Amino acid sequence: MRKILAIDIGGTFIKHAVMIGGRSFKITERNKIPTPKTNHEELLNAINDLFKAHEDIEGIAVSMPGLIDTFKGVCISSGALNFSNGHCIAEELQNMCGVPATVENDANCAALAEIKSGSLVDVKNAFVLVFGTAVGGAFIYNRELYRGTHFCAGEVSFQLKNLYGAITEKNIYGSSLGALAFQKNCAEILGMPPEELTGEMIFDLIADNDDDMLDALYKYAHSVAAMIFNLQMLFDPEKFALGGGISQQQSFIDAVHDKIDELSTGSEFDFLPRPEVVACKYFNDANLFGALYRYLKK
Repeated sequence: MRKILAIDIGGTFIKHAVMIGGRSFKITERNKIPTPKTNHEELLNAINDLFKAHEDIEGIAVSMPGLIDTFKGVCISSGALNFSNGHCIAEELQNMCGVPATVENDANCAALAEIKSGSLVDVKNAFVLVFGTAVGGAFIYNRELYRGTHFCAGEVSFQLKNLYGAITEKNIYGSSLGALAFQKNCAEILGMPPEELTGEMIFDLIADNDDDMLDALYKYAHSVAAMIFNLQMLFDPEKFALGGGISQQQSFIDAVHDKIDELSTGSEFDFLPRPEVVACKYFNDANLFGALYRYLKK
C-alpha cells in the first residue's frame, strides 16, 4: 500500500491528509493548521513538521494558489503567499524531507480530482470553477489539463470587469465573484461585521426564505451565470463543475441553474448551447485528491 501526504495550502489554513491506496486511494487521517504568513521558510518548516508527524510517507503532494510551473515544481506567483514567489517548492521539500514532492495550482488540482473520479468522469472537455477567496478556474481538454503558455489558463479571477479600467484588484472578477465577496455583501445587508457571519448562517436564512438573502443569492448567481456563459462561448466545454464550500449548498447550484435558464431563454440566438452545470463531487477535498493524482503522474 502506498502512503502519500497530501497538502492543500490555503490563505487561512493548510489542510493535510494521509492518502493510502494502490489503484484507488482513501483518506485515513486529516487535519488543518493555520497557514504561516511570515516567510517562505516558515511555510516549508510547517510542511516538514506535518511530514515528520507520520511514518512511512512515500511522497508529498502539494496544492496551492497561484501560477505554478508544475513541471519544474516552481511557484511563479502566489498572491497572499508572495514570499514563495520564485521558489522551487518541490525541490526544496524533497531536500528537506528526503522524499519526492510535487506542487500544482489548487484549481487545477480540483479539476484533476473531478475528471479522474468525480463529477466529470464522463466528459472529455470541461471547465472547473472553484469559489473561495476569489475564483479559481481550470480547463480540461481531451481529459487533460490545459495550463497555457504561462501557466495562467483558467485564471478567471483576473478578467477585467470594466474594459476601460486599469488592471487593479477592484477591477477584476476575483474581487466580486469569490464566495468571500458574496459573504461580505450579505454581511453588509444584514449590518454585521463580515467576520461574524458564516456561510452556514447565510444559507440558513436562505432556507428560511429570508427575502434579503434570497435577493443577494440570485444577484450573485446571475453574475456567476454570466461568467459561465462567456466561458461557454470561449471554450465550449461539455460541462462546468462548481467547487468550493459554497458548492455544497444546493440552493446556490439551483440559483445558478435558474439564472442560466434566464440567459438562455432570453437570448436572441437560439442556436447557442445552454451551459451544463454540476456541483463538484469532492467539494473541499478536491484539492487533496487532485494533488494526489498529480503526484501519481510525476
